[in-house]
Amino acid sequence: MGRRKVTPSDDAGKRAAGYAAVDRYVRAGMCIGLGTGTTAFYAIERVGQRVAAGEAIVAVATSTDTERLCEERGVPLVGLLEREIEVAIDGADEIAPDWALIKGGGGALFREKAVALCARQFVVVATPAKLVPMLGAFALPVEIVPYAMPYVLREINRAHPRISIVRRGTGTPFITDNGNWILDCHFGTIEQPAALDASLKKIHGVVASGIFVGLVHDVVIG
Repeated sequence: MGRRKVTPSDDAGKRAAGYAAVDRYVRAGMCIGLGTGTTAFYAIERVGQRVAAGEAIVAVATSTDTERLCEERGVPLVGLLEREIEVAIDGADEIAPDWALIKGGGGALFREKAVALCARQFVVVATPAKLVPMLGAFALPVEIVPYAMPYVLREINRAHPRISIVRRGTGTPFITDNGNWILDCHFGTIEQPAALDASLKKIHGVVASGIFVGLVHDVVIG
């Protein structure tokens, strides 16, 4: 599935959401989780500004890209649960009315979910385009162990014979920070996201799916 073209107004909305979430939820002295992607970028940028102004804030990064952005902006990094994560801020690819999410368009879904699970609060930043009546227009990323790909494909196709599955990457596979691959699964409308996530995780070789259910404390729309 192709990505929607980003316009200047999109960037303004992403910046507004990222900055607002940081200013609303982050205080000096906190350890926070910082997500991956074009909207989370602005949260990282705002945290960097506040650190540069003298605030003591440390972060847990959800990807090597986020680590690099934090290092460039002087945001100190710690490992997962080296300190309690008081709030995690991240973007989403789709947000349903009950705040179920599809995430993982940037390929960092496993670490993003780990940080969200560890955080006392998980705040999602997005533009209005990410709000949907039901999940499923965006392909669902599924992180898998490469060796198990034939088995994973067979088991998903057995359970969902009408869906389309594409291994991410042109020619060579997309490799996650964990050394795994991503399958982009076009399920169409996902009426029961929690049940789909549970069924996928039962397949040997599936590391995680991009369905996030029951984790979000707030959504900030730019």
